[in-house]
Amino acid sequence: MSRPSRSTFQFDPGRSDADITDPDAYVHGVPYATFERLRRDDPVSWWDEHDGGKGFWAITRYDDLLAVSRQVELFSSAQGITLEEMDPADFHARRNMLEYDPPEHTRYRRLVSKPFARREVYAYEQAIRLLARSVVEEALAGPSTFDFVEQVAKQLPMRMLGRLLGVPDDDGPWLVERGDALLGNFDPEMTDTPLGLTDTDEFKHIPFRSPAALDLYRYAEEQAAQRRVRPTDDVITRLLAPTIDGEQLSELEFKNFFVLLVSAGNDTTRYTMAAGMKALIEHPEQMAELRDSIGKDPSVMDRAVEEILRWATVTMHFRRTATRDVEMHGKQIRAGDKVVIWFVSADYDGTQFPDPTTFDIHRTPNEHVAFGRMSPHLCLGAQLARMELKVLFEELLPRLSDAQLAGPIDRLRSNFIAGMKRVPVTVSLA
Repeated sequence: MSRPSRSTFQFDPGRSDADITDPDAYVHGVPYATFERLRRDDPVSWWDEHDGGKGFWAITRYDDLLAVSRQVELFSSAQGITLEEMDPADFHARRNMLEYDPPEHTRYRRLVSKPFARREVYAYEQAIRLLARSVVEEALAGPSTFDFVEQVAKQLPMRMLGRLLGVPDDDGPWLVERGDALLGNFDPEMTDTPLGLTDTDEFKHIPFRSPAALDLYRYAEEQAAQRRVRPTDDVITRLLAPTIDGEQLSELEFKNFFVLLVSAGNDTTRYTMAAGMKALIEHPEQMAELRDSIGKDPSVMDRAVEEILRWATVTMHFRRTATRDVEMHGKQIRAGDKVVIWFVSADYDGTQFPDPTTFDIHRTPNEHVAFGRMSPHLCLGAQLARMELKVLFEELLPRLSDAQLAGPIDRLRSNFIAGMKRVPVTVSLA
């Protein structure tokens, strides 16, 4: 088999003058040039909002992001992690685990973390591998040109989510559709009530201001009722069970965590897989090297997964709220100001990542912040996402001799999630 030629990929930095608050600014890709300019010239910049929000400070450098993430007593999550501003009653009705500070966050995380611990995730590896193999074989059995997102990247997280939750396979597509409506809540293709384009005030008391959350609430209640009558070996049963100390999630906490699990636990992994496949296609020599390493040197895949996570950085930002006045880079942040940490900027900070716009499966160290870092809010599903990425590409790449992009990429309209809705590919089998 002939070796692929070296990549002729040219990184597209996008516009340098983009409005980072505007969801439409991301439909052609992340405006990396804008974030580069901000890191260089204005690392703590003020942004007005056009939807009635009071504006926010954008934190764009890697070291500053870590400083904000670590100082939870100064930069709080307990008033929300998105740009949306809510009155206290609405916020407390819909808040999830990410929207607590220690010690409340510590308690909540302790109640839900066991199914996602490293030991538990490694116990899932064979199940994930069998699911990945099935997904890959089904995709490759059809036409050589297909949508990688629909046929592969959507399928594995969806089926794995069903296994974790212990719900019927037939429910998977519906759950994913509801999750898409939540995390894709700016995109009219994903929801009938896109933020900024429709009036969503009647849904302000539910997660993501989306009626899809009500559907998931009802589904969660039905599943919980079944488990209370007949417990099974799945995540829902574990979430409902009290700890050895007798602590237990409240009904609302359970439902809000279920909504978070269905949305963030599925969509972000899907979009990372899509970004990873696109990057490997655009760098054929690295795809070939990664394929050749499978079964010989597992460290290559481990490093590749970390680089895919950095390259994609699907969750672009989280919000914090200043609890007291503080100065950063000469800017006066006041108590109550929104402070937004931009992971997608930090992961391309050249002071932390030499030549950050180069995709490099051998990059080391690679202390990216795609899952957060050195913070109480480190992503609960990080190990599971890593495992799904690793296993998918281990099952897919040995079956391919070549892969090419077969059309334009269709991206999510969102200033929060960097997602690819469609990635058409043409593959040749090995």
